Amino acid sequence: MNRVFALAFAAAASLGTLALAASAANELKLAIKEYDLPTPNGRPHDPARAPDGALWYTAQLANRLGRLDPATGIIREFPLKTANSGPHGLVADAQGNIWFTANYAGYIGKLDPKTGGVTEYKIPEPRARDPHTPVLDRKGILWFTVQGGNYVGRLDPETGAMRLKEVPTANAVPYGMVVGADGAIYFCEFGGNKIGRVDPATMEIKEYVLPEGGARPRRITVAPDGLLYYTDYARGYLGRLDPKTGRVEEWASPGGPRSRPYGIAVAPDGTVWYSESGVEPNTIVRFDPRTRDFAREDIPSGGGVVRNLVATPDFKLYLACSGVNKLAIVDLR
Repeated sequence: MNRVFALAFAAAASLGTLALAASAANELKLAIKEYDLPTPNGRPHDPARAPDGALWYTAQLANRLGRLDPATGIIREFPLKTANSGPHGLVADAQGNIWFTANYAGYIGKLDPKTGGVTEYKIPEPRARDPHTPVLDRKGILWFTVQGGNYVGRLDPETGAMRLKEVPTANAVPYGMVVGADGAIYFCEFGGNKIGRVDPATMEIKEYVLPEGGARPRRITVAPDGLLYYTDYARGYLGRLDPKTGRVEEWASPGGPRSRPYGIAVAPDGTVWYSESGVEPNTIVRFDPRTRDFAREDIPSGGGVVRNLVATPDFKLYLACSGVNKLAIVDLR
């Protein structure tokens, strides 16, 4: 992780005194409710939404997964069986099982919430030691990035078979990942200025080069129209890629060149939401693609770096506020 952050910070520092104007932003009036985690210093890393609407999260330093019931506010945590697994990203399947990446221990895990049992799928390649972000495609196949190992992985939950594909660009630092409207898998290459596309049938990787050499895309999401939005962490920009044409557009984030945009999601109405992690307090930012206007609001607790967020069908945002050991639910209505 230290190397990854060094790359991003070096790119951000290279901006020097360049006059990069931030986009003007209106103030939002959002209802933001925060919840304290039961285990101190757990560092909630990523959130996920289960089919029943529950908010799941990885407590990376506490070696647990957790479930928040939004209706009652009750939180239950599930310990992992391997010590120091370092759970990072997670996603729920249609049956409610929670799949997660064990970033420290080099495996993919599946938690059965009914029993608390965990199944571990060890990654066979020693270099693939730090799995990062998981997603499930339309066929139920689990895909994941391997940050330091420079791989994209594929796991078939039915058979347990796993395949890895090395990213063509060396030291690409595969990071955030999403399933595109075309069924392909897209991922950020945080170590450089590229977005990758994985063919789900062949695992062949195509790379889109972003126009700015200093761009460092970190998280990525897909809009209803199939366009991909990503946060450029190093330069303080929101970017948009049309995967059909390769065209890229970008907008300076309201917090400026050192705002470090991070977690991002698209609401059902097509508005783009993300958090600026380099400002104090962290913010929730809305970008309206129709008007190209920004609006934002501070996170009450400060956020402590919102690394990822999830938009729900009922116009909520699920957040994990890492540095303050909290979860948050934002009502977008």
